[in-house]
Amino acid sequence: MGNGLHLTVLTGPVWALPTPKPVVDALLSAEVHVNDTGASGFQLNFTLANRSPLQILFMLAAGAPIPMLRVVLMATAGAIPQVLMDGVITHHEITPDAMRGSATLTITGEDLTTVMDQVDMSGLPFPGMSPDLRVLTILSKYAVFGIIPAVIPAIAPDVPIPIDKIPTQKGTDLAYIRQLARECGYVFYIEPGPLPGVSKAYWGPQIKIGLPQPALNVNLDTWTNVEQLSFRYEPRAAVMPLVFLQEPNSKATIPMPIPAANPLNPPLGAVIPTPTTIEQLKDTAKLSPAQALMLGLARATETGDVVTGEGKLDVLRYGQILNARQLVGVRGAGLGFDGLHYVQKTTHMLKRGEYKQSFTLKRNGIIANVPAVPALPF
Repeated sequence: MGNGLHLTVLTGPVWALPTPKPVVDALLSAEVHVNDTGASGFQLNFTLANRSPLQILFMLAAGAPIPMLRVVLMATAGAIPQVLMDGVITHHEITPDAMRGSATLTITGEDLTTVMDQVDMSGLPFPGMSPDLRVLTILSKYAVFGIIPAVIPAIAPDVPIPIDKIPTQKGTDLAYIRQLARECGYVFYIEPGPLPGVSKAYWGPQIKIGLPQPALNVNLDTWTNVEQLSFRYEPRAAVMPLVFLQEPNSKATIPMPIPAANPLNPPLGAVIPTPTTIEQLKDTAKLSPAQALMLGLARATETGDVVTGEGKLDVLRYGQILNARQLVGVRGAGLGFDGLHYVQKTTHMLKRGEYKQSFTLKRNGIIANVPAVPALPF
């Protein structure tokens, strides 16, 4: 795409291969949406002449002989290529232009979680298996797509004795894996890369720690590397979950509040506001103490972020791709919002000679709790 920016498009029914040159030449723009939890998606726009080979190539994705067409998007901004999306086409739309005698083909798709949501496998037994072993068993079926499991064992695994109860699957593989994640206070997502055709299927607690990405600079003259960045502070949005633990001997129920800052949601600000709303988590007394606490921690993490930042940047000026599900520093936004933030989601917008991103940041407190943030990559 010029200016040190390259977009590689791979397509294929199972294994994605380099796309024919006429298809790449017809590409007008690409957009990739990455969320920290749940499915991510993409959209490609092509110029489509009446006799273009695209008429046949992508129509095959709607039915036989290719029921599912895989798409891998890899961007190179600098020296290191990065896989942005590995997914399948779910929808296509053609918009004719009667005046020019051509049309625009819009391809929409989602990540590889779509592959796991095709067949209802209700009733499949998992005798004597903990939740993490059930997830590993299900994910092993998708090794042909290059999906590598990254499964964190449940803190309080529920392993029924086979002679008493045998757990069975409910719904599709994706629905059941997400159900098991909710029961353990975990999240599930598929992250593409680091190589094309390879993805990591993560099942475990949401991670908000690690090395931060280079800082987003605003109002710093020549050091400014974002086009826009705004923050809002909403302390009333925080919720304090209340779980109930049952004492095994007396059967007494003990209420326990879960703070917003906890091991799953470490404090990213110096001042963590006290939630004004208390939410009782029902049926937690029936669970083991560890299971009840994990559900409470997950709910506190989900609702505890009171600071939201939204912005837009030029990747070539920023110096690298801003990744979701990681930390990033902020400088120049003021006392209340400088410091480390968690990148909740990003949207990649690519055109010829242009690569921009919009992003959403989250944090559970105000005022930086670190003396400095990295300005350059490690």
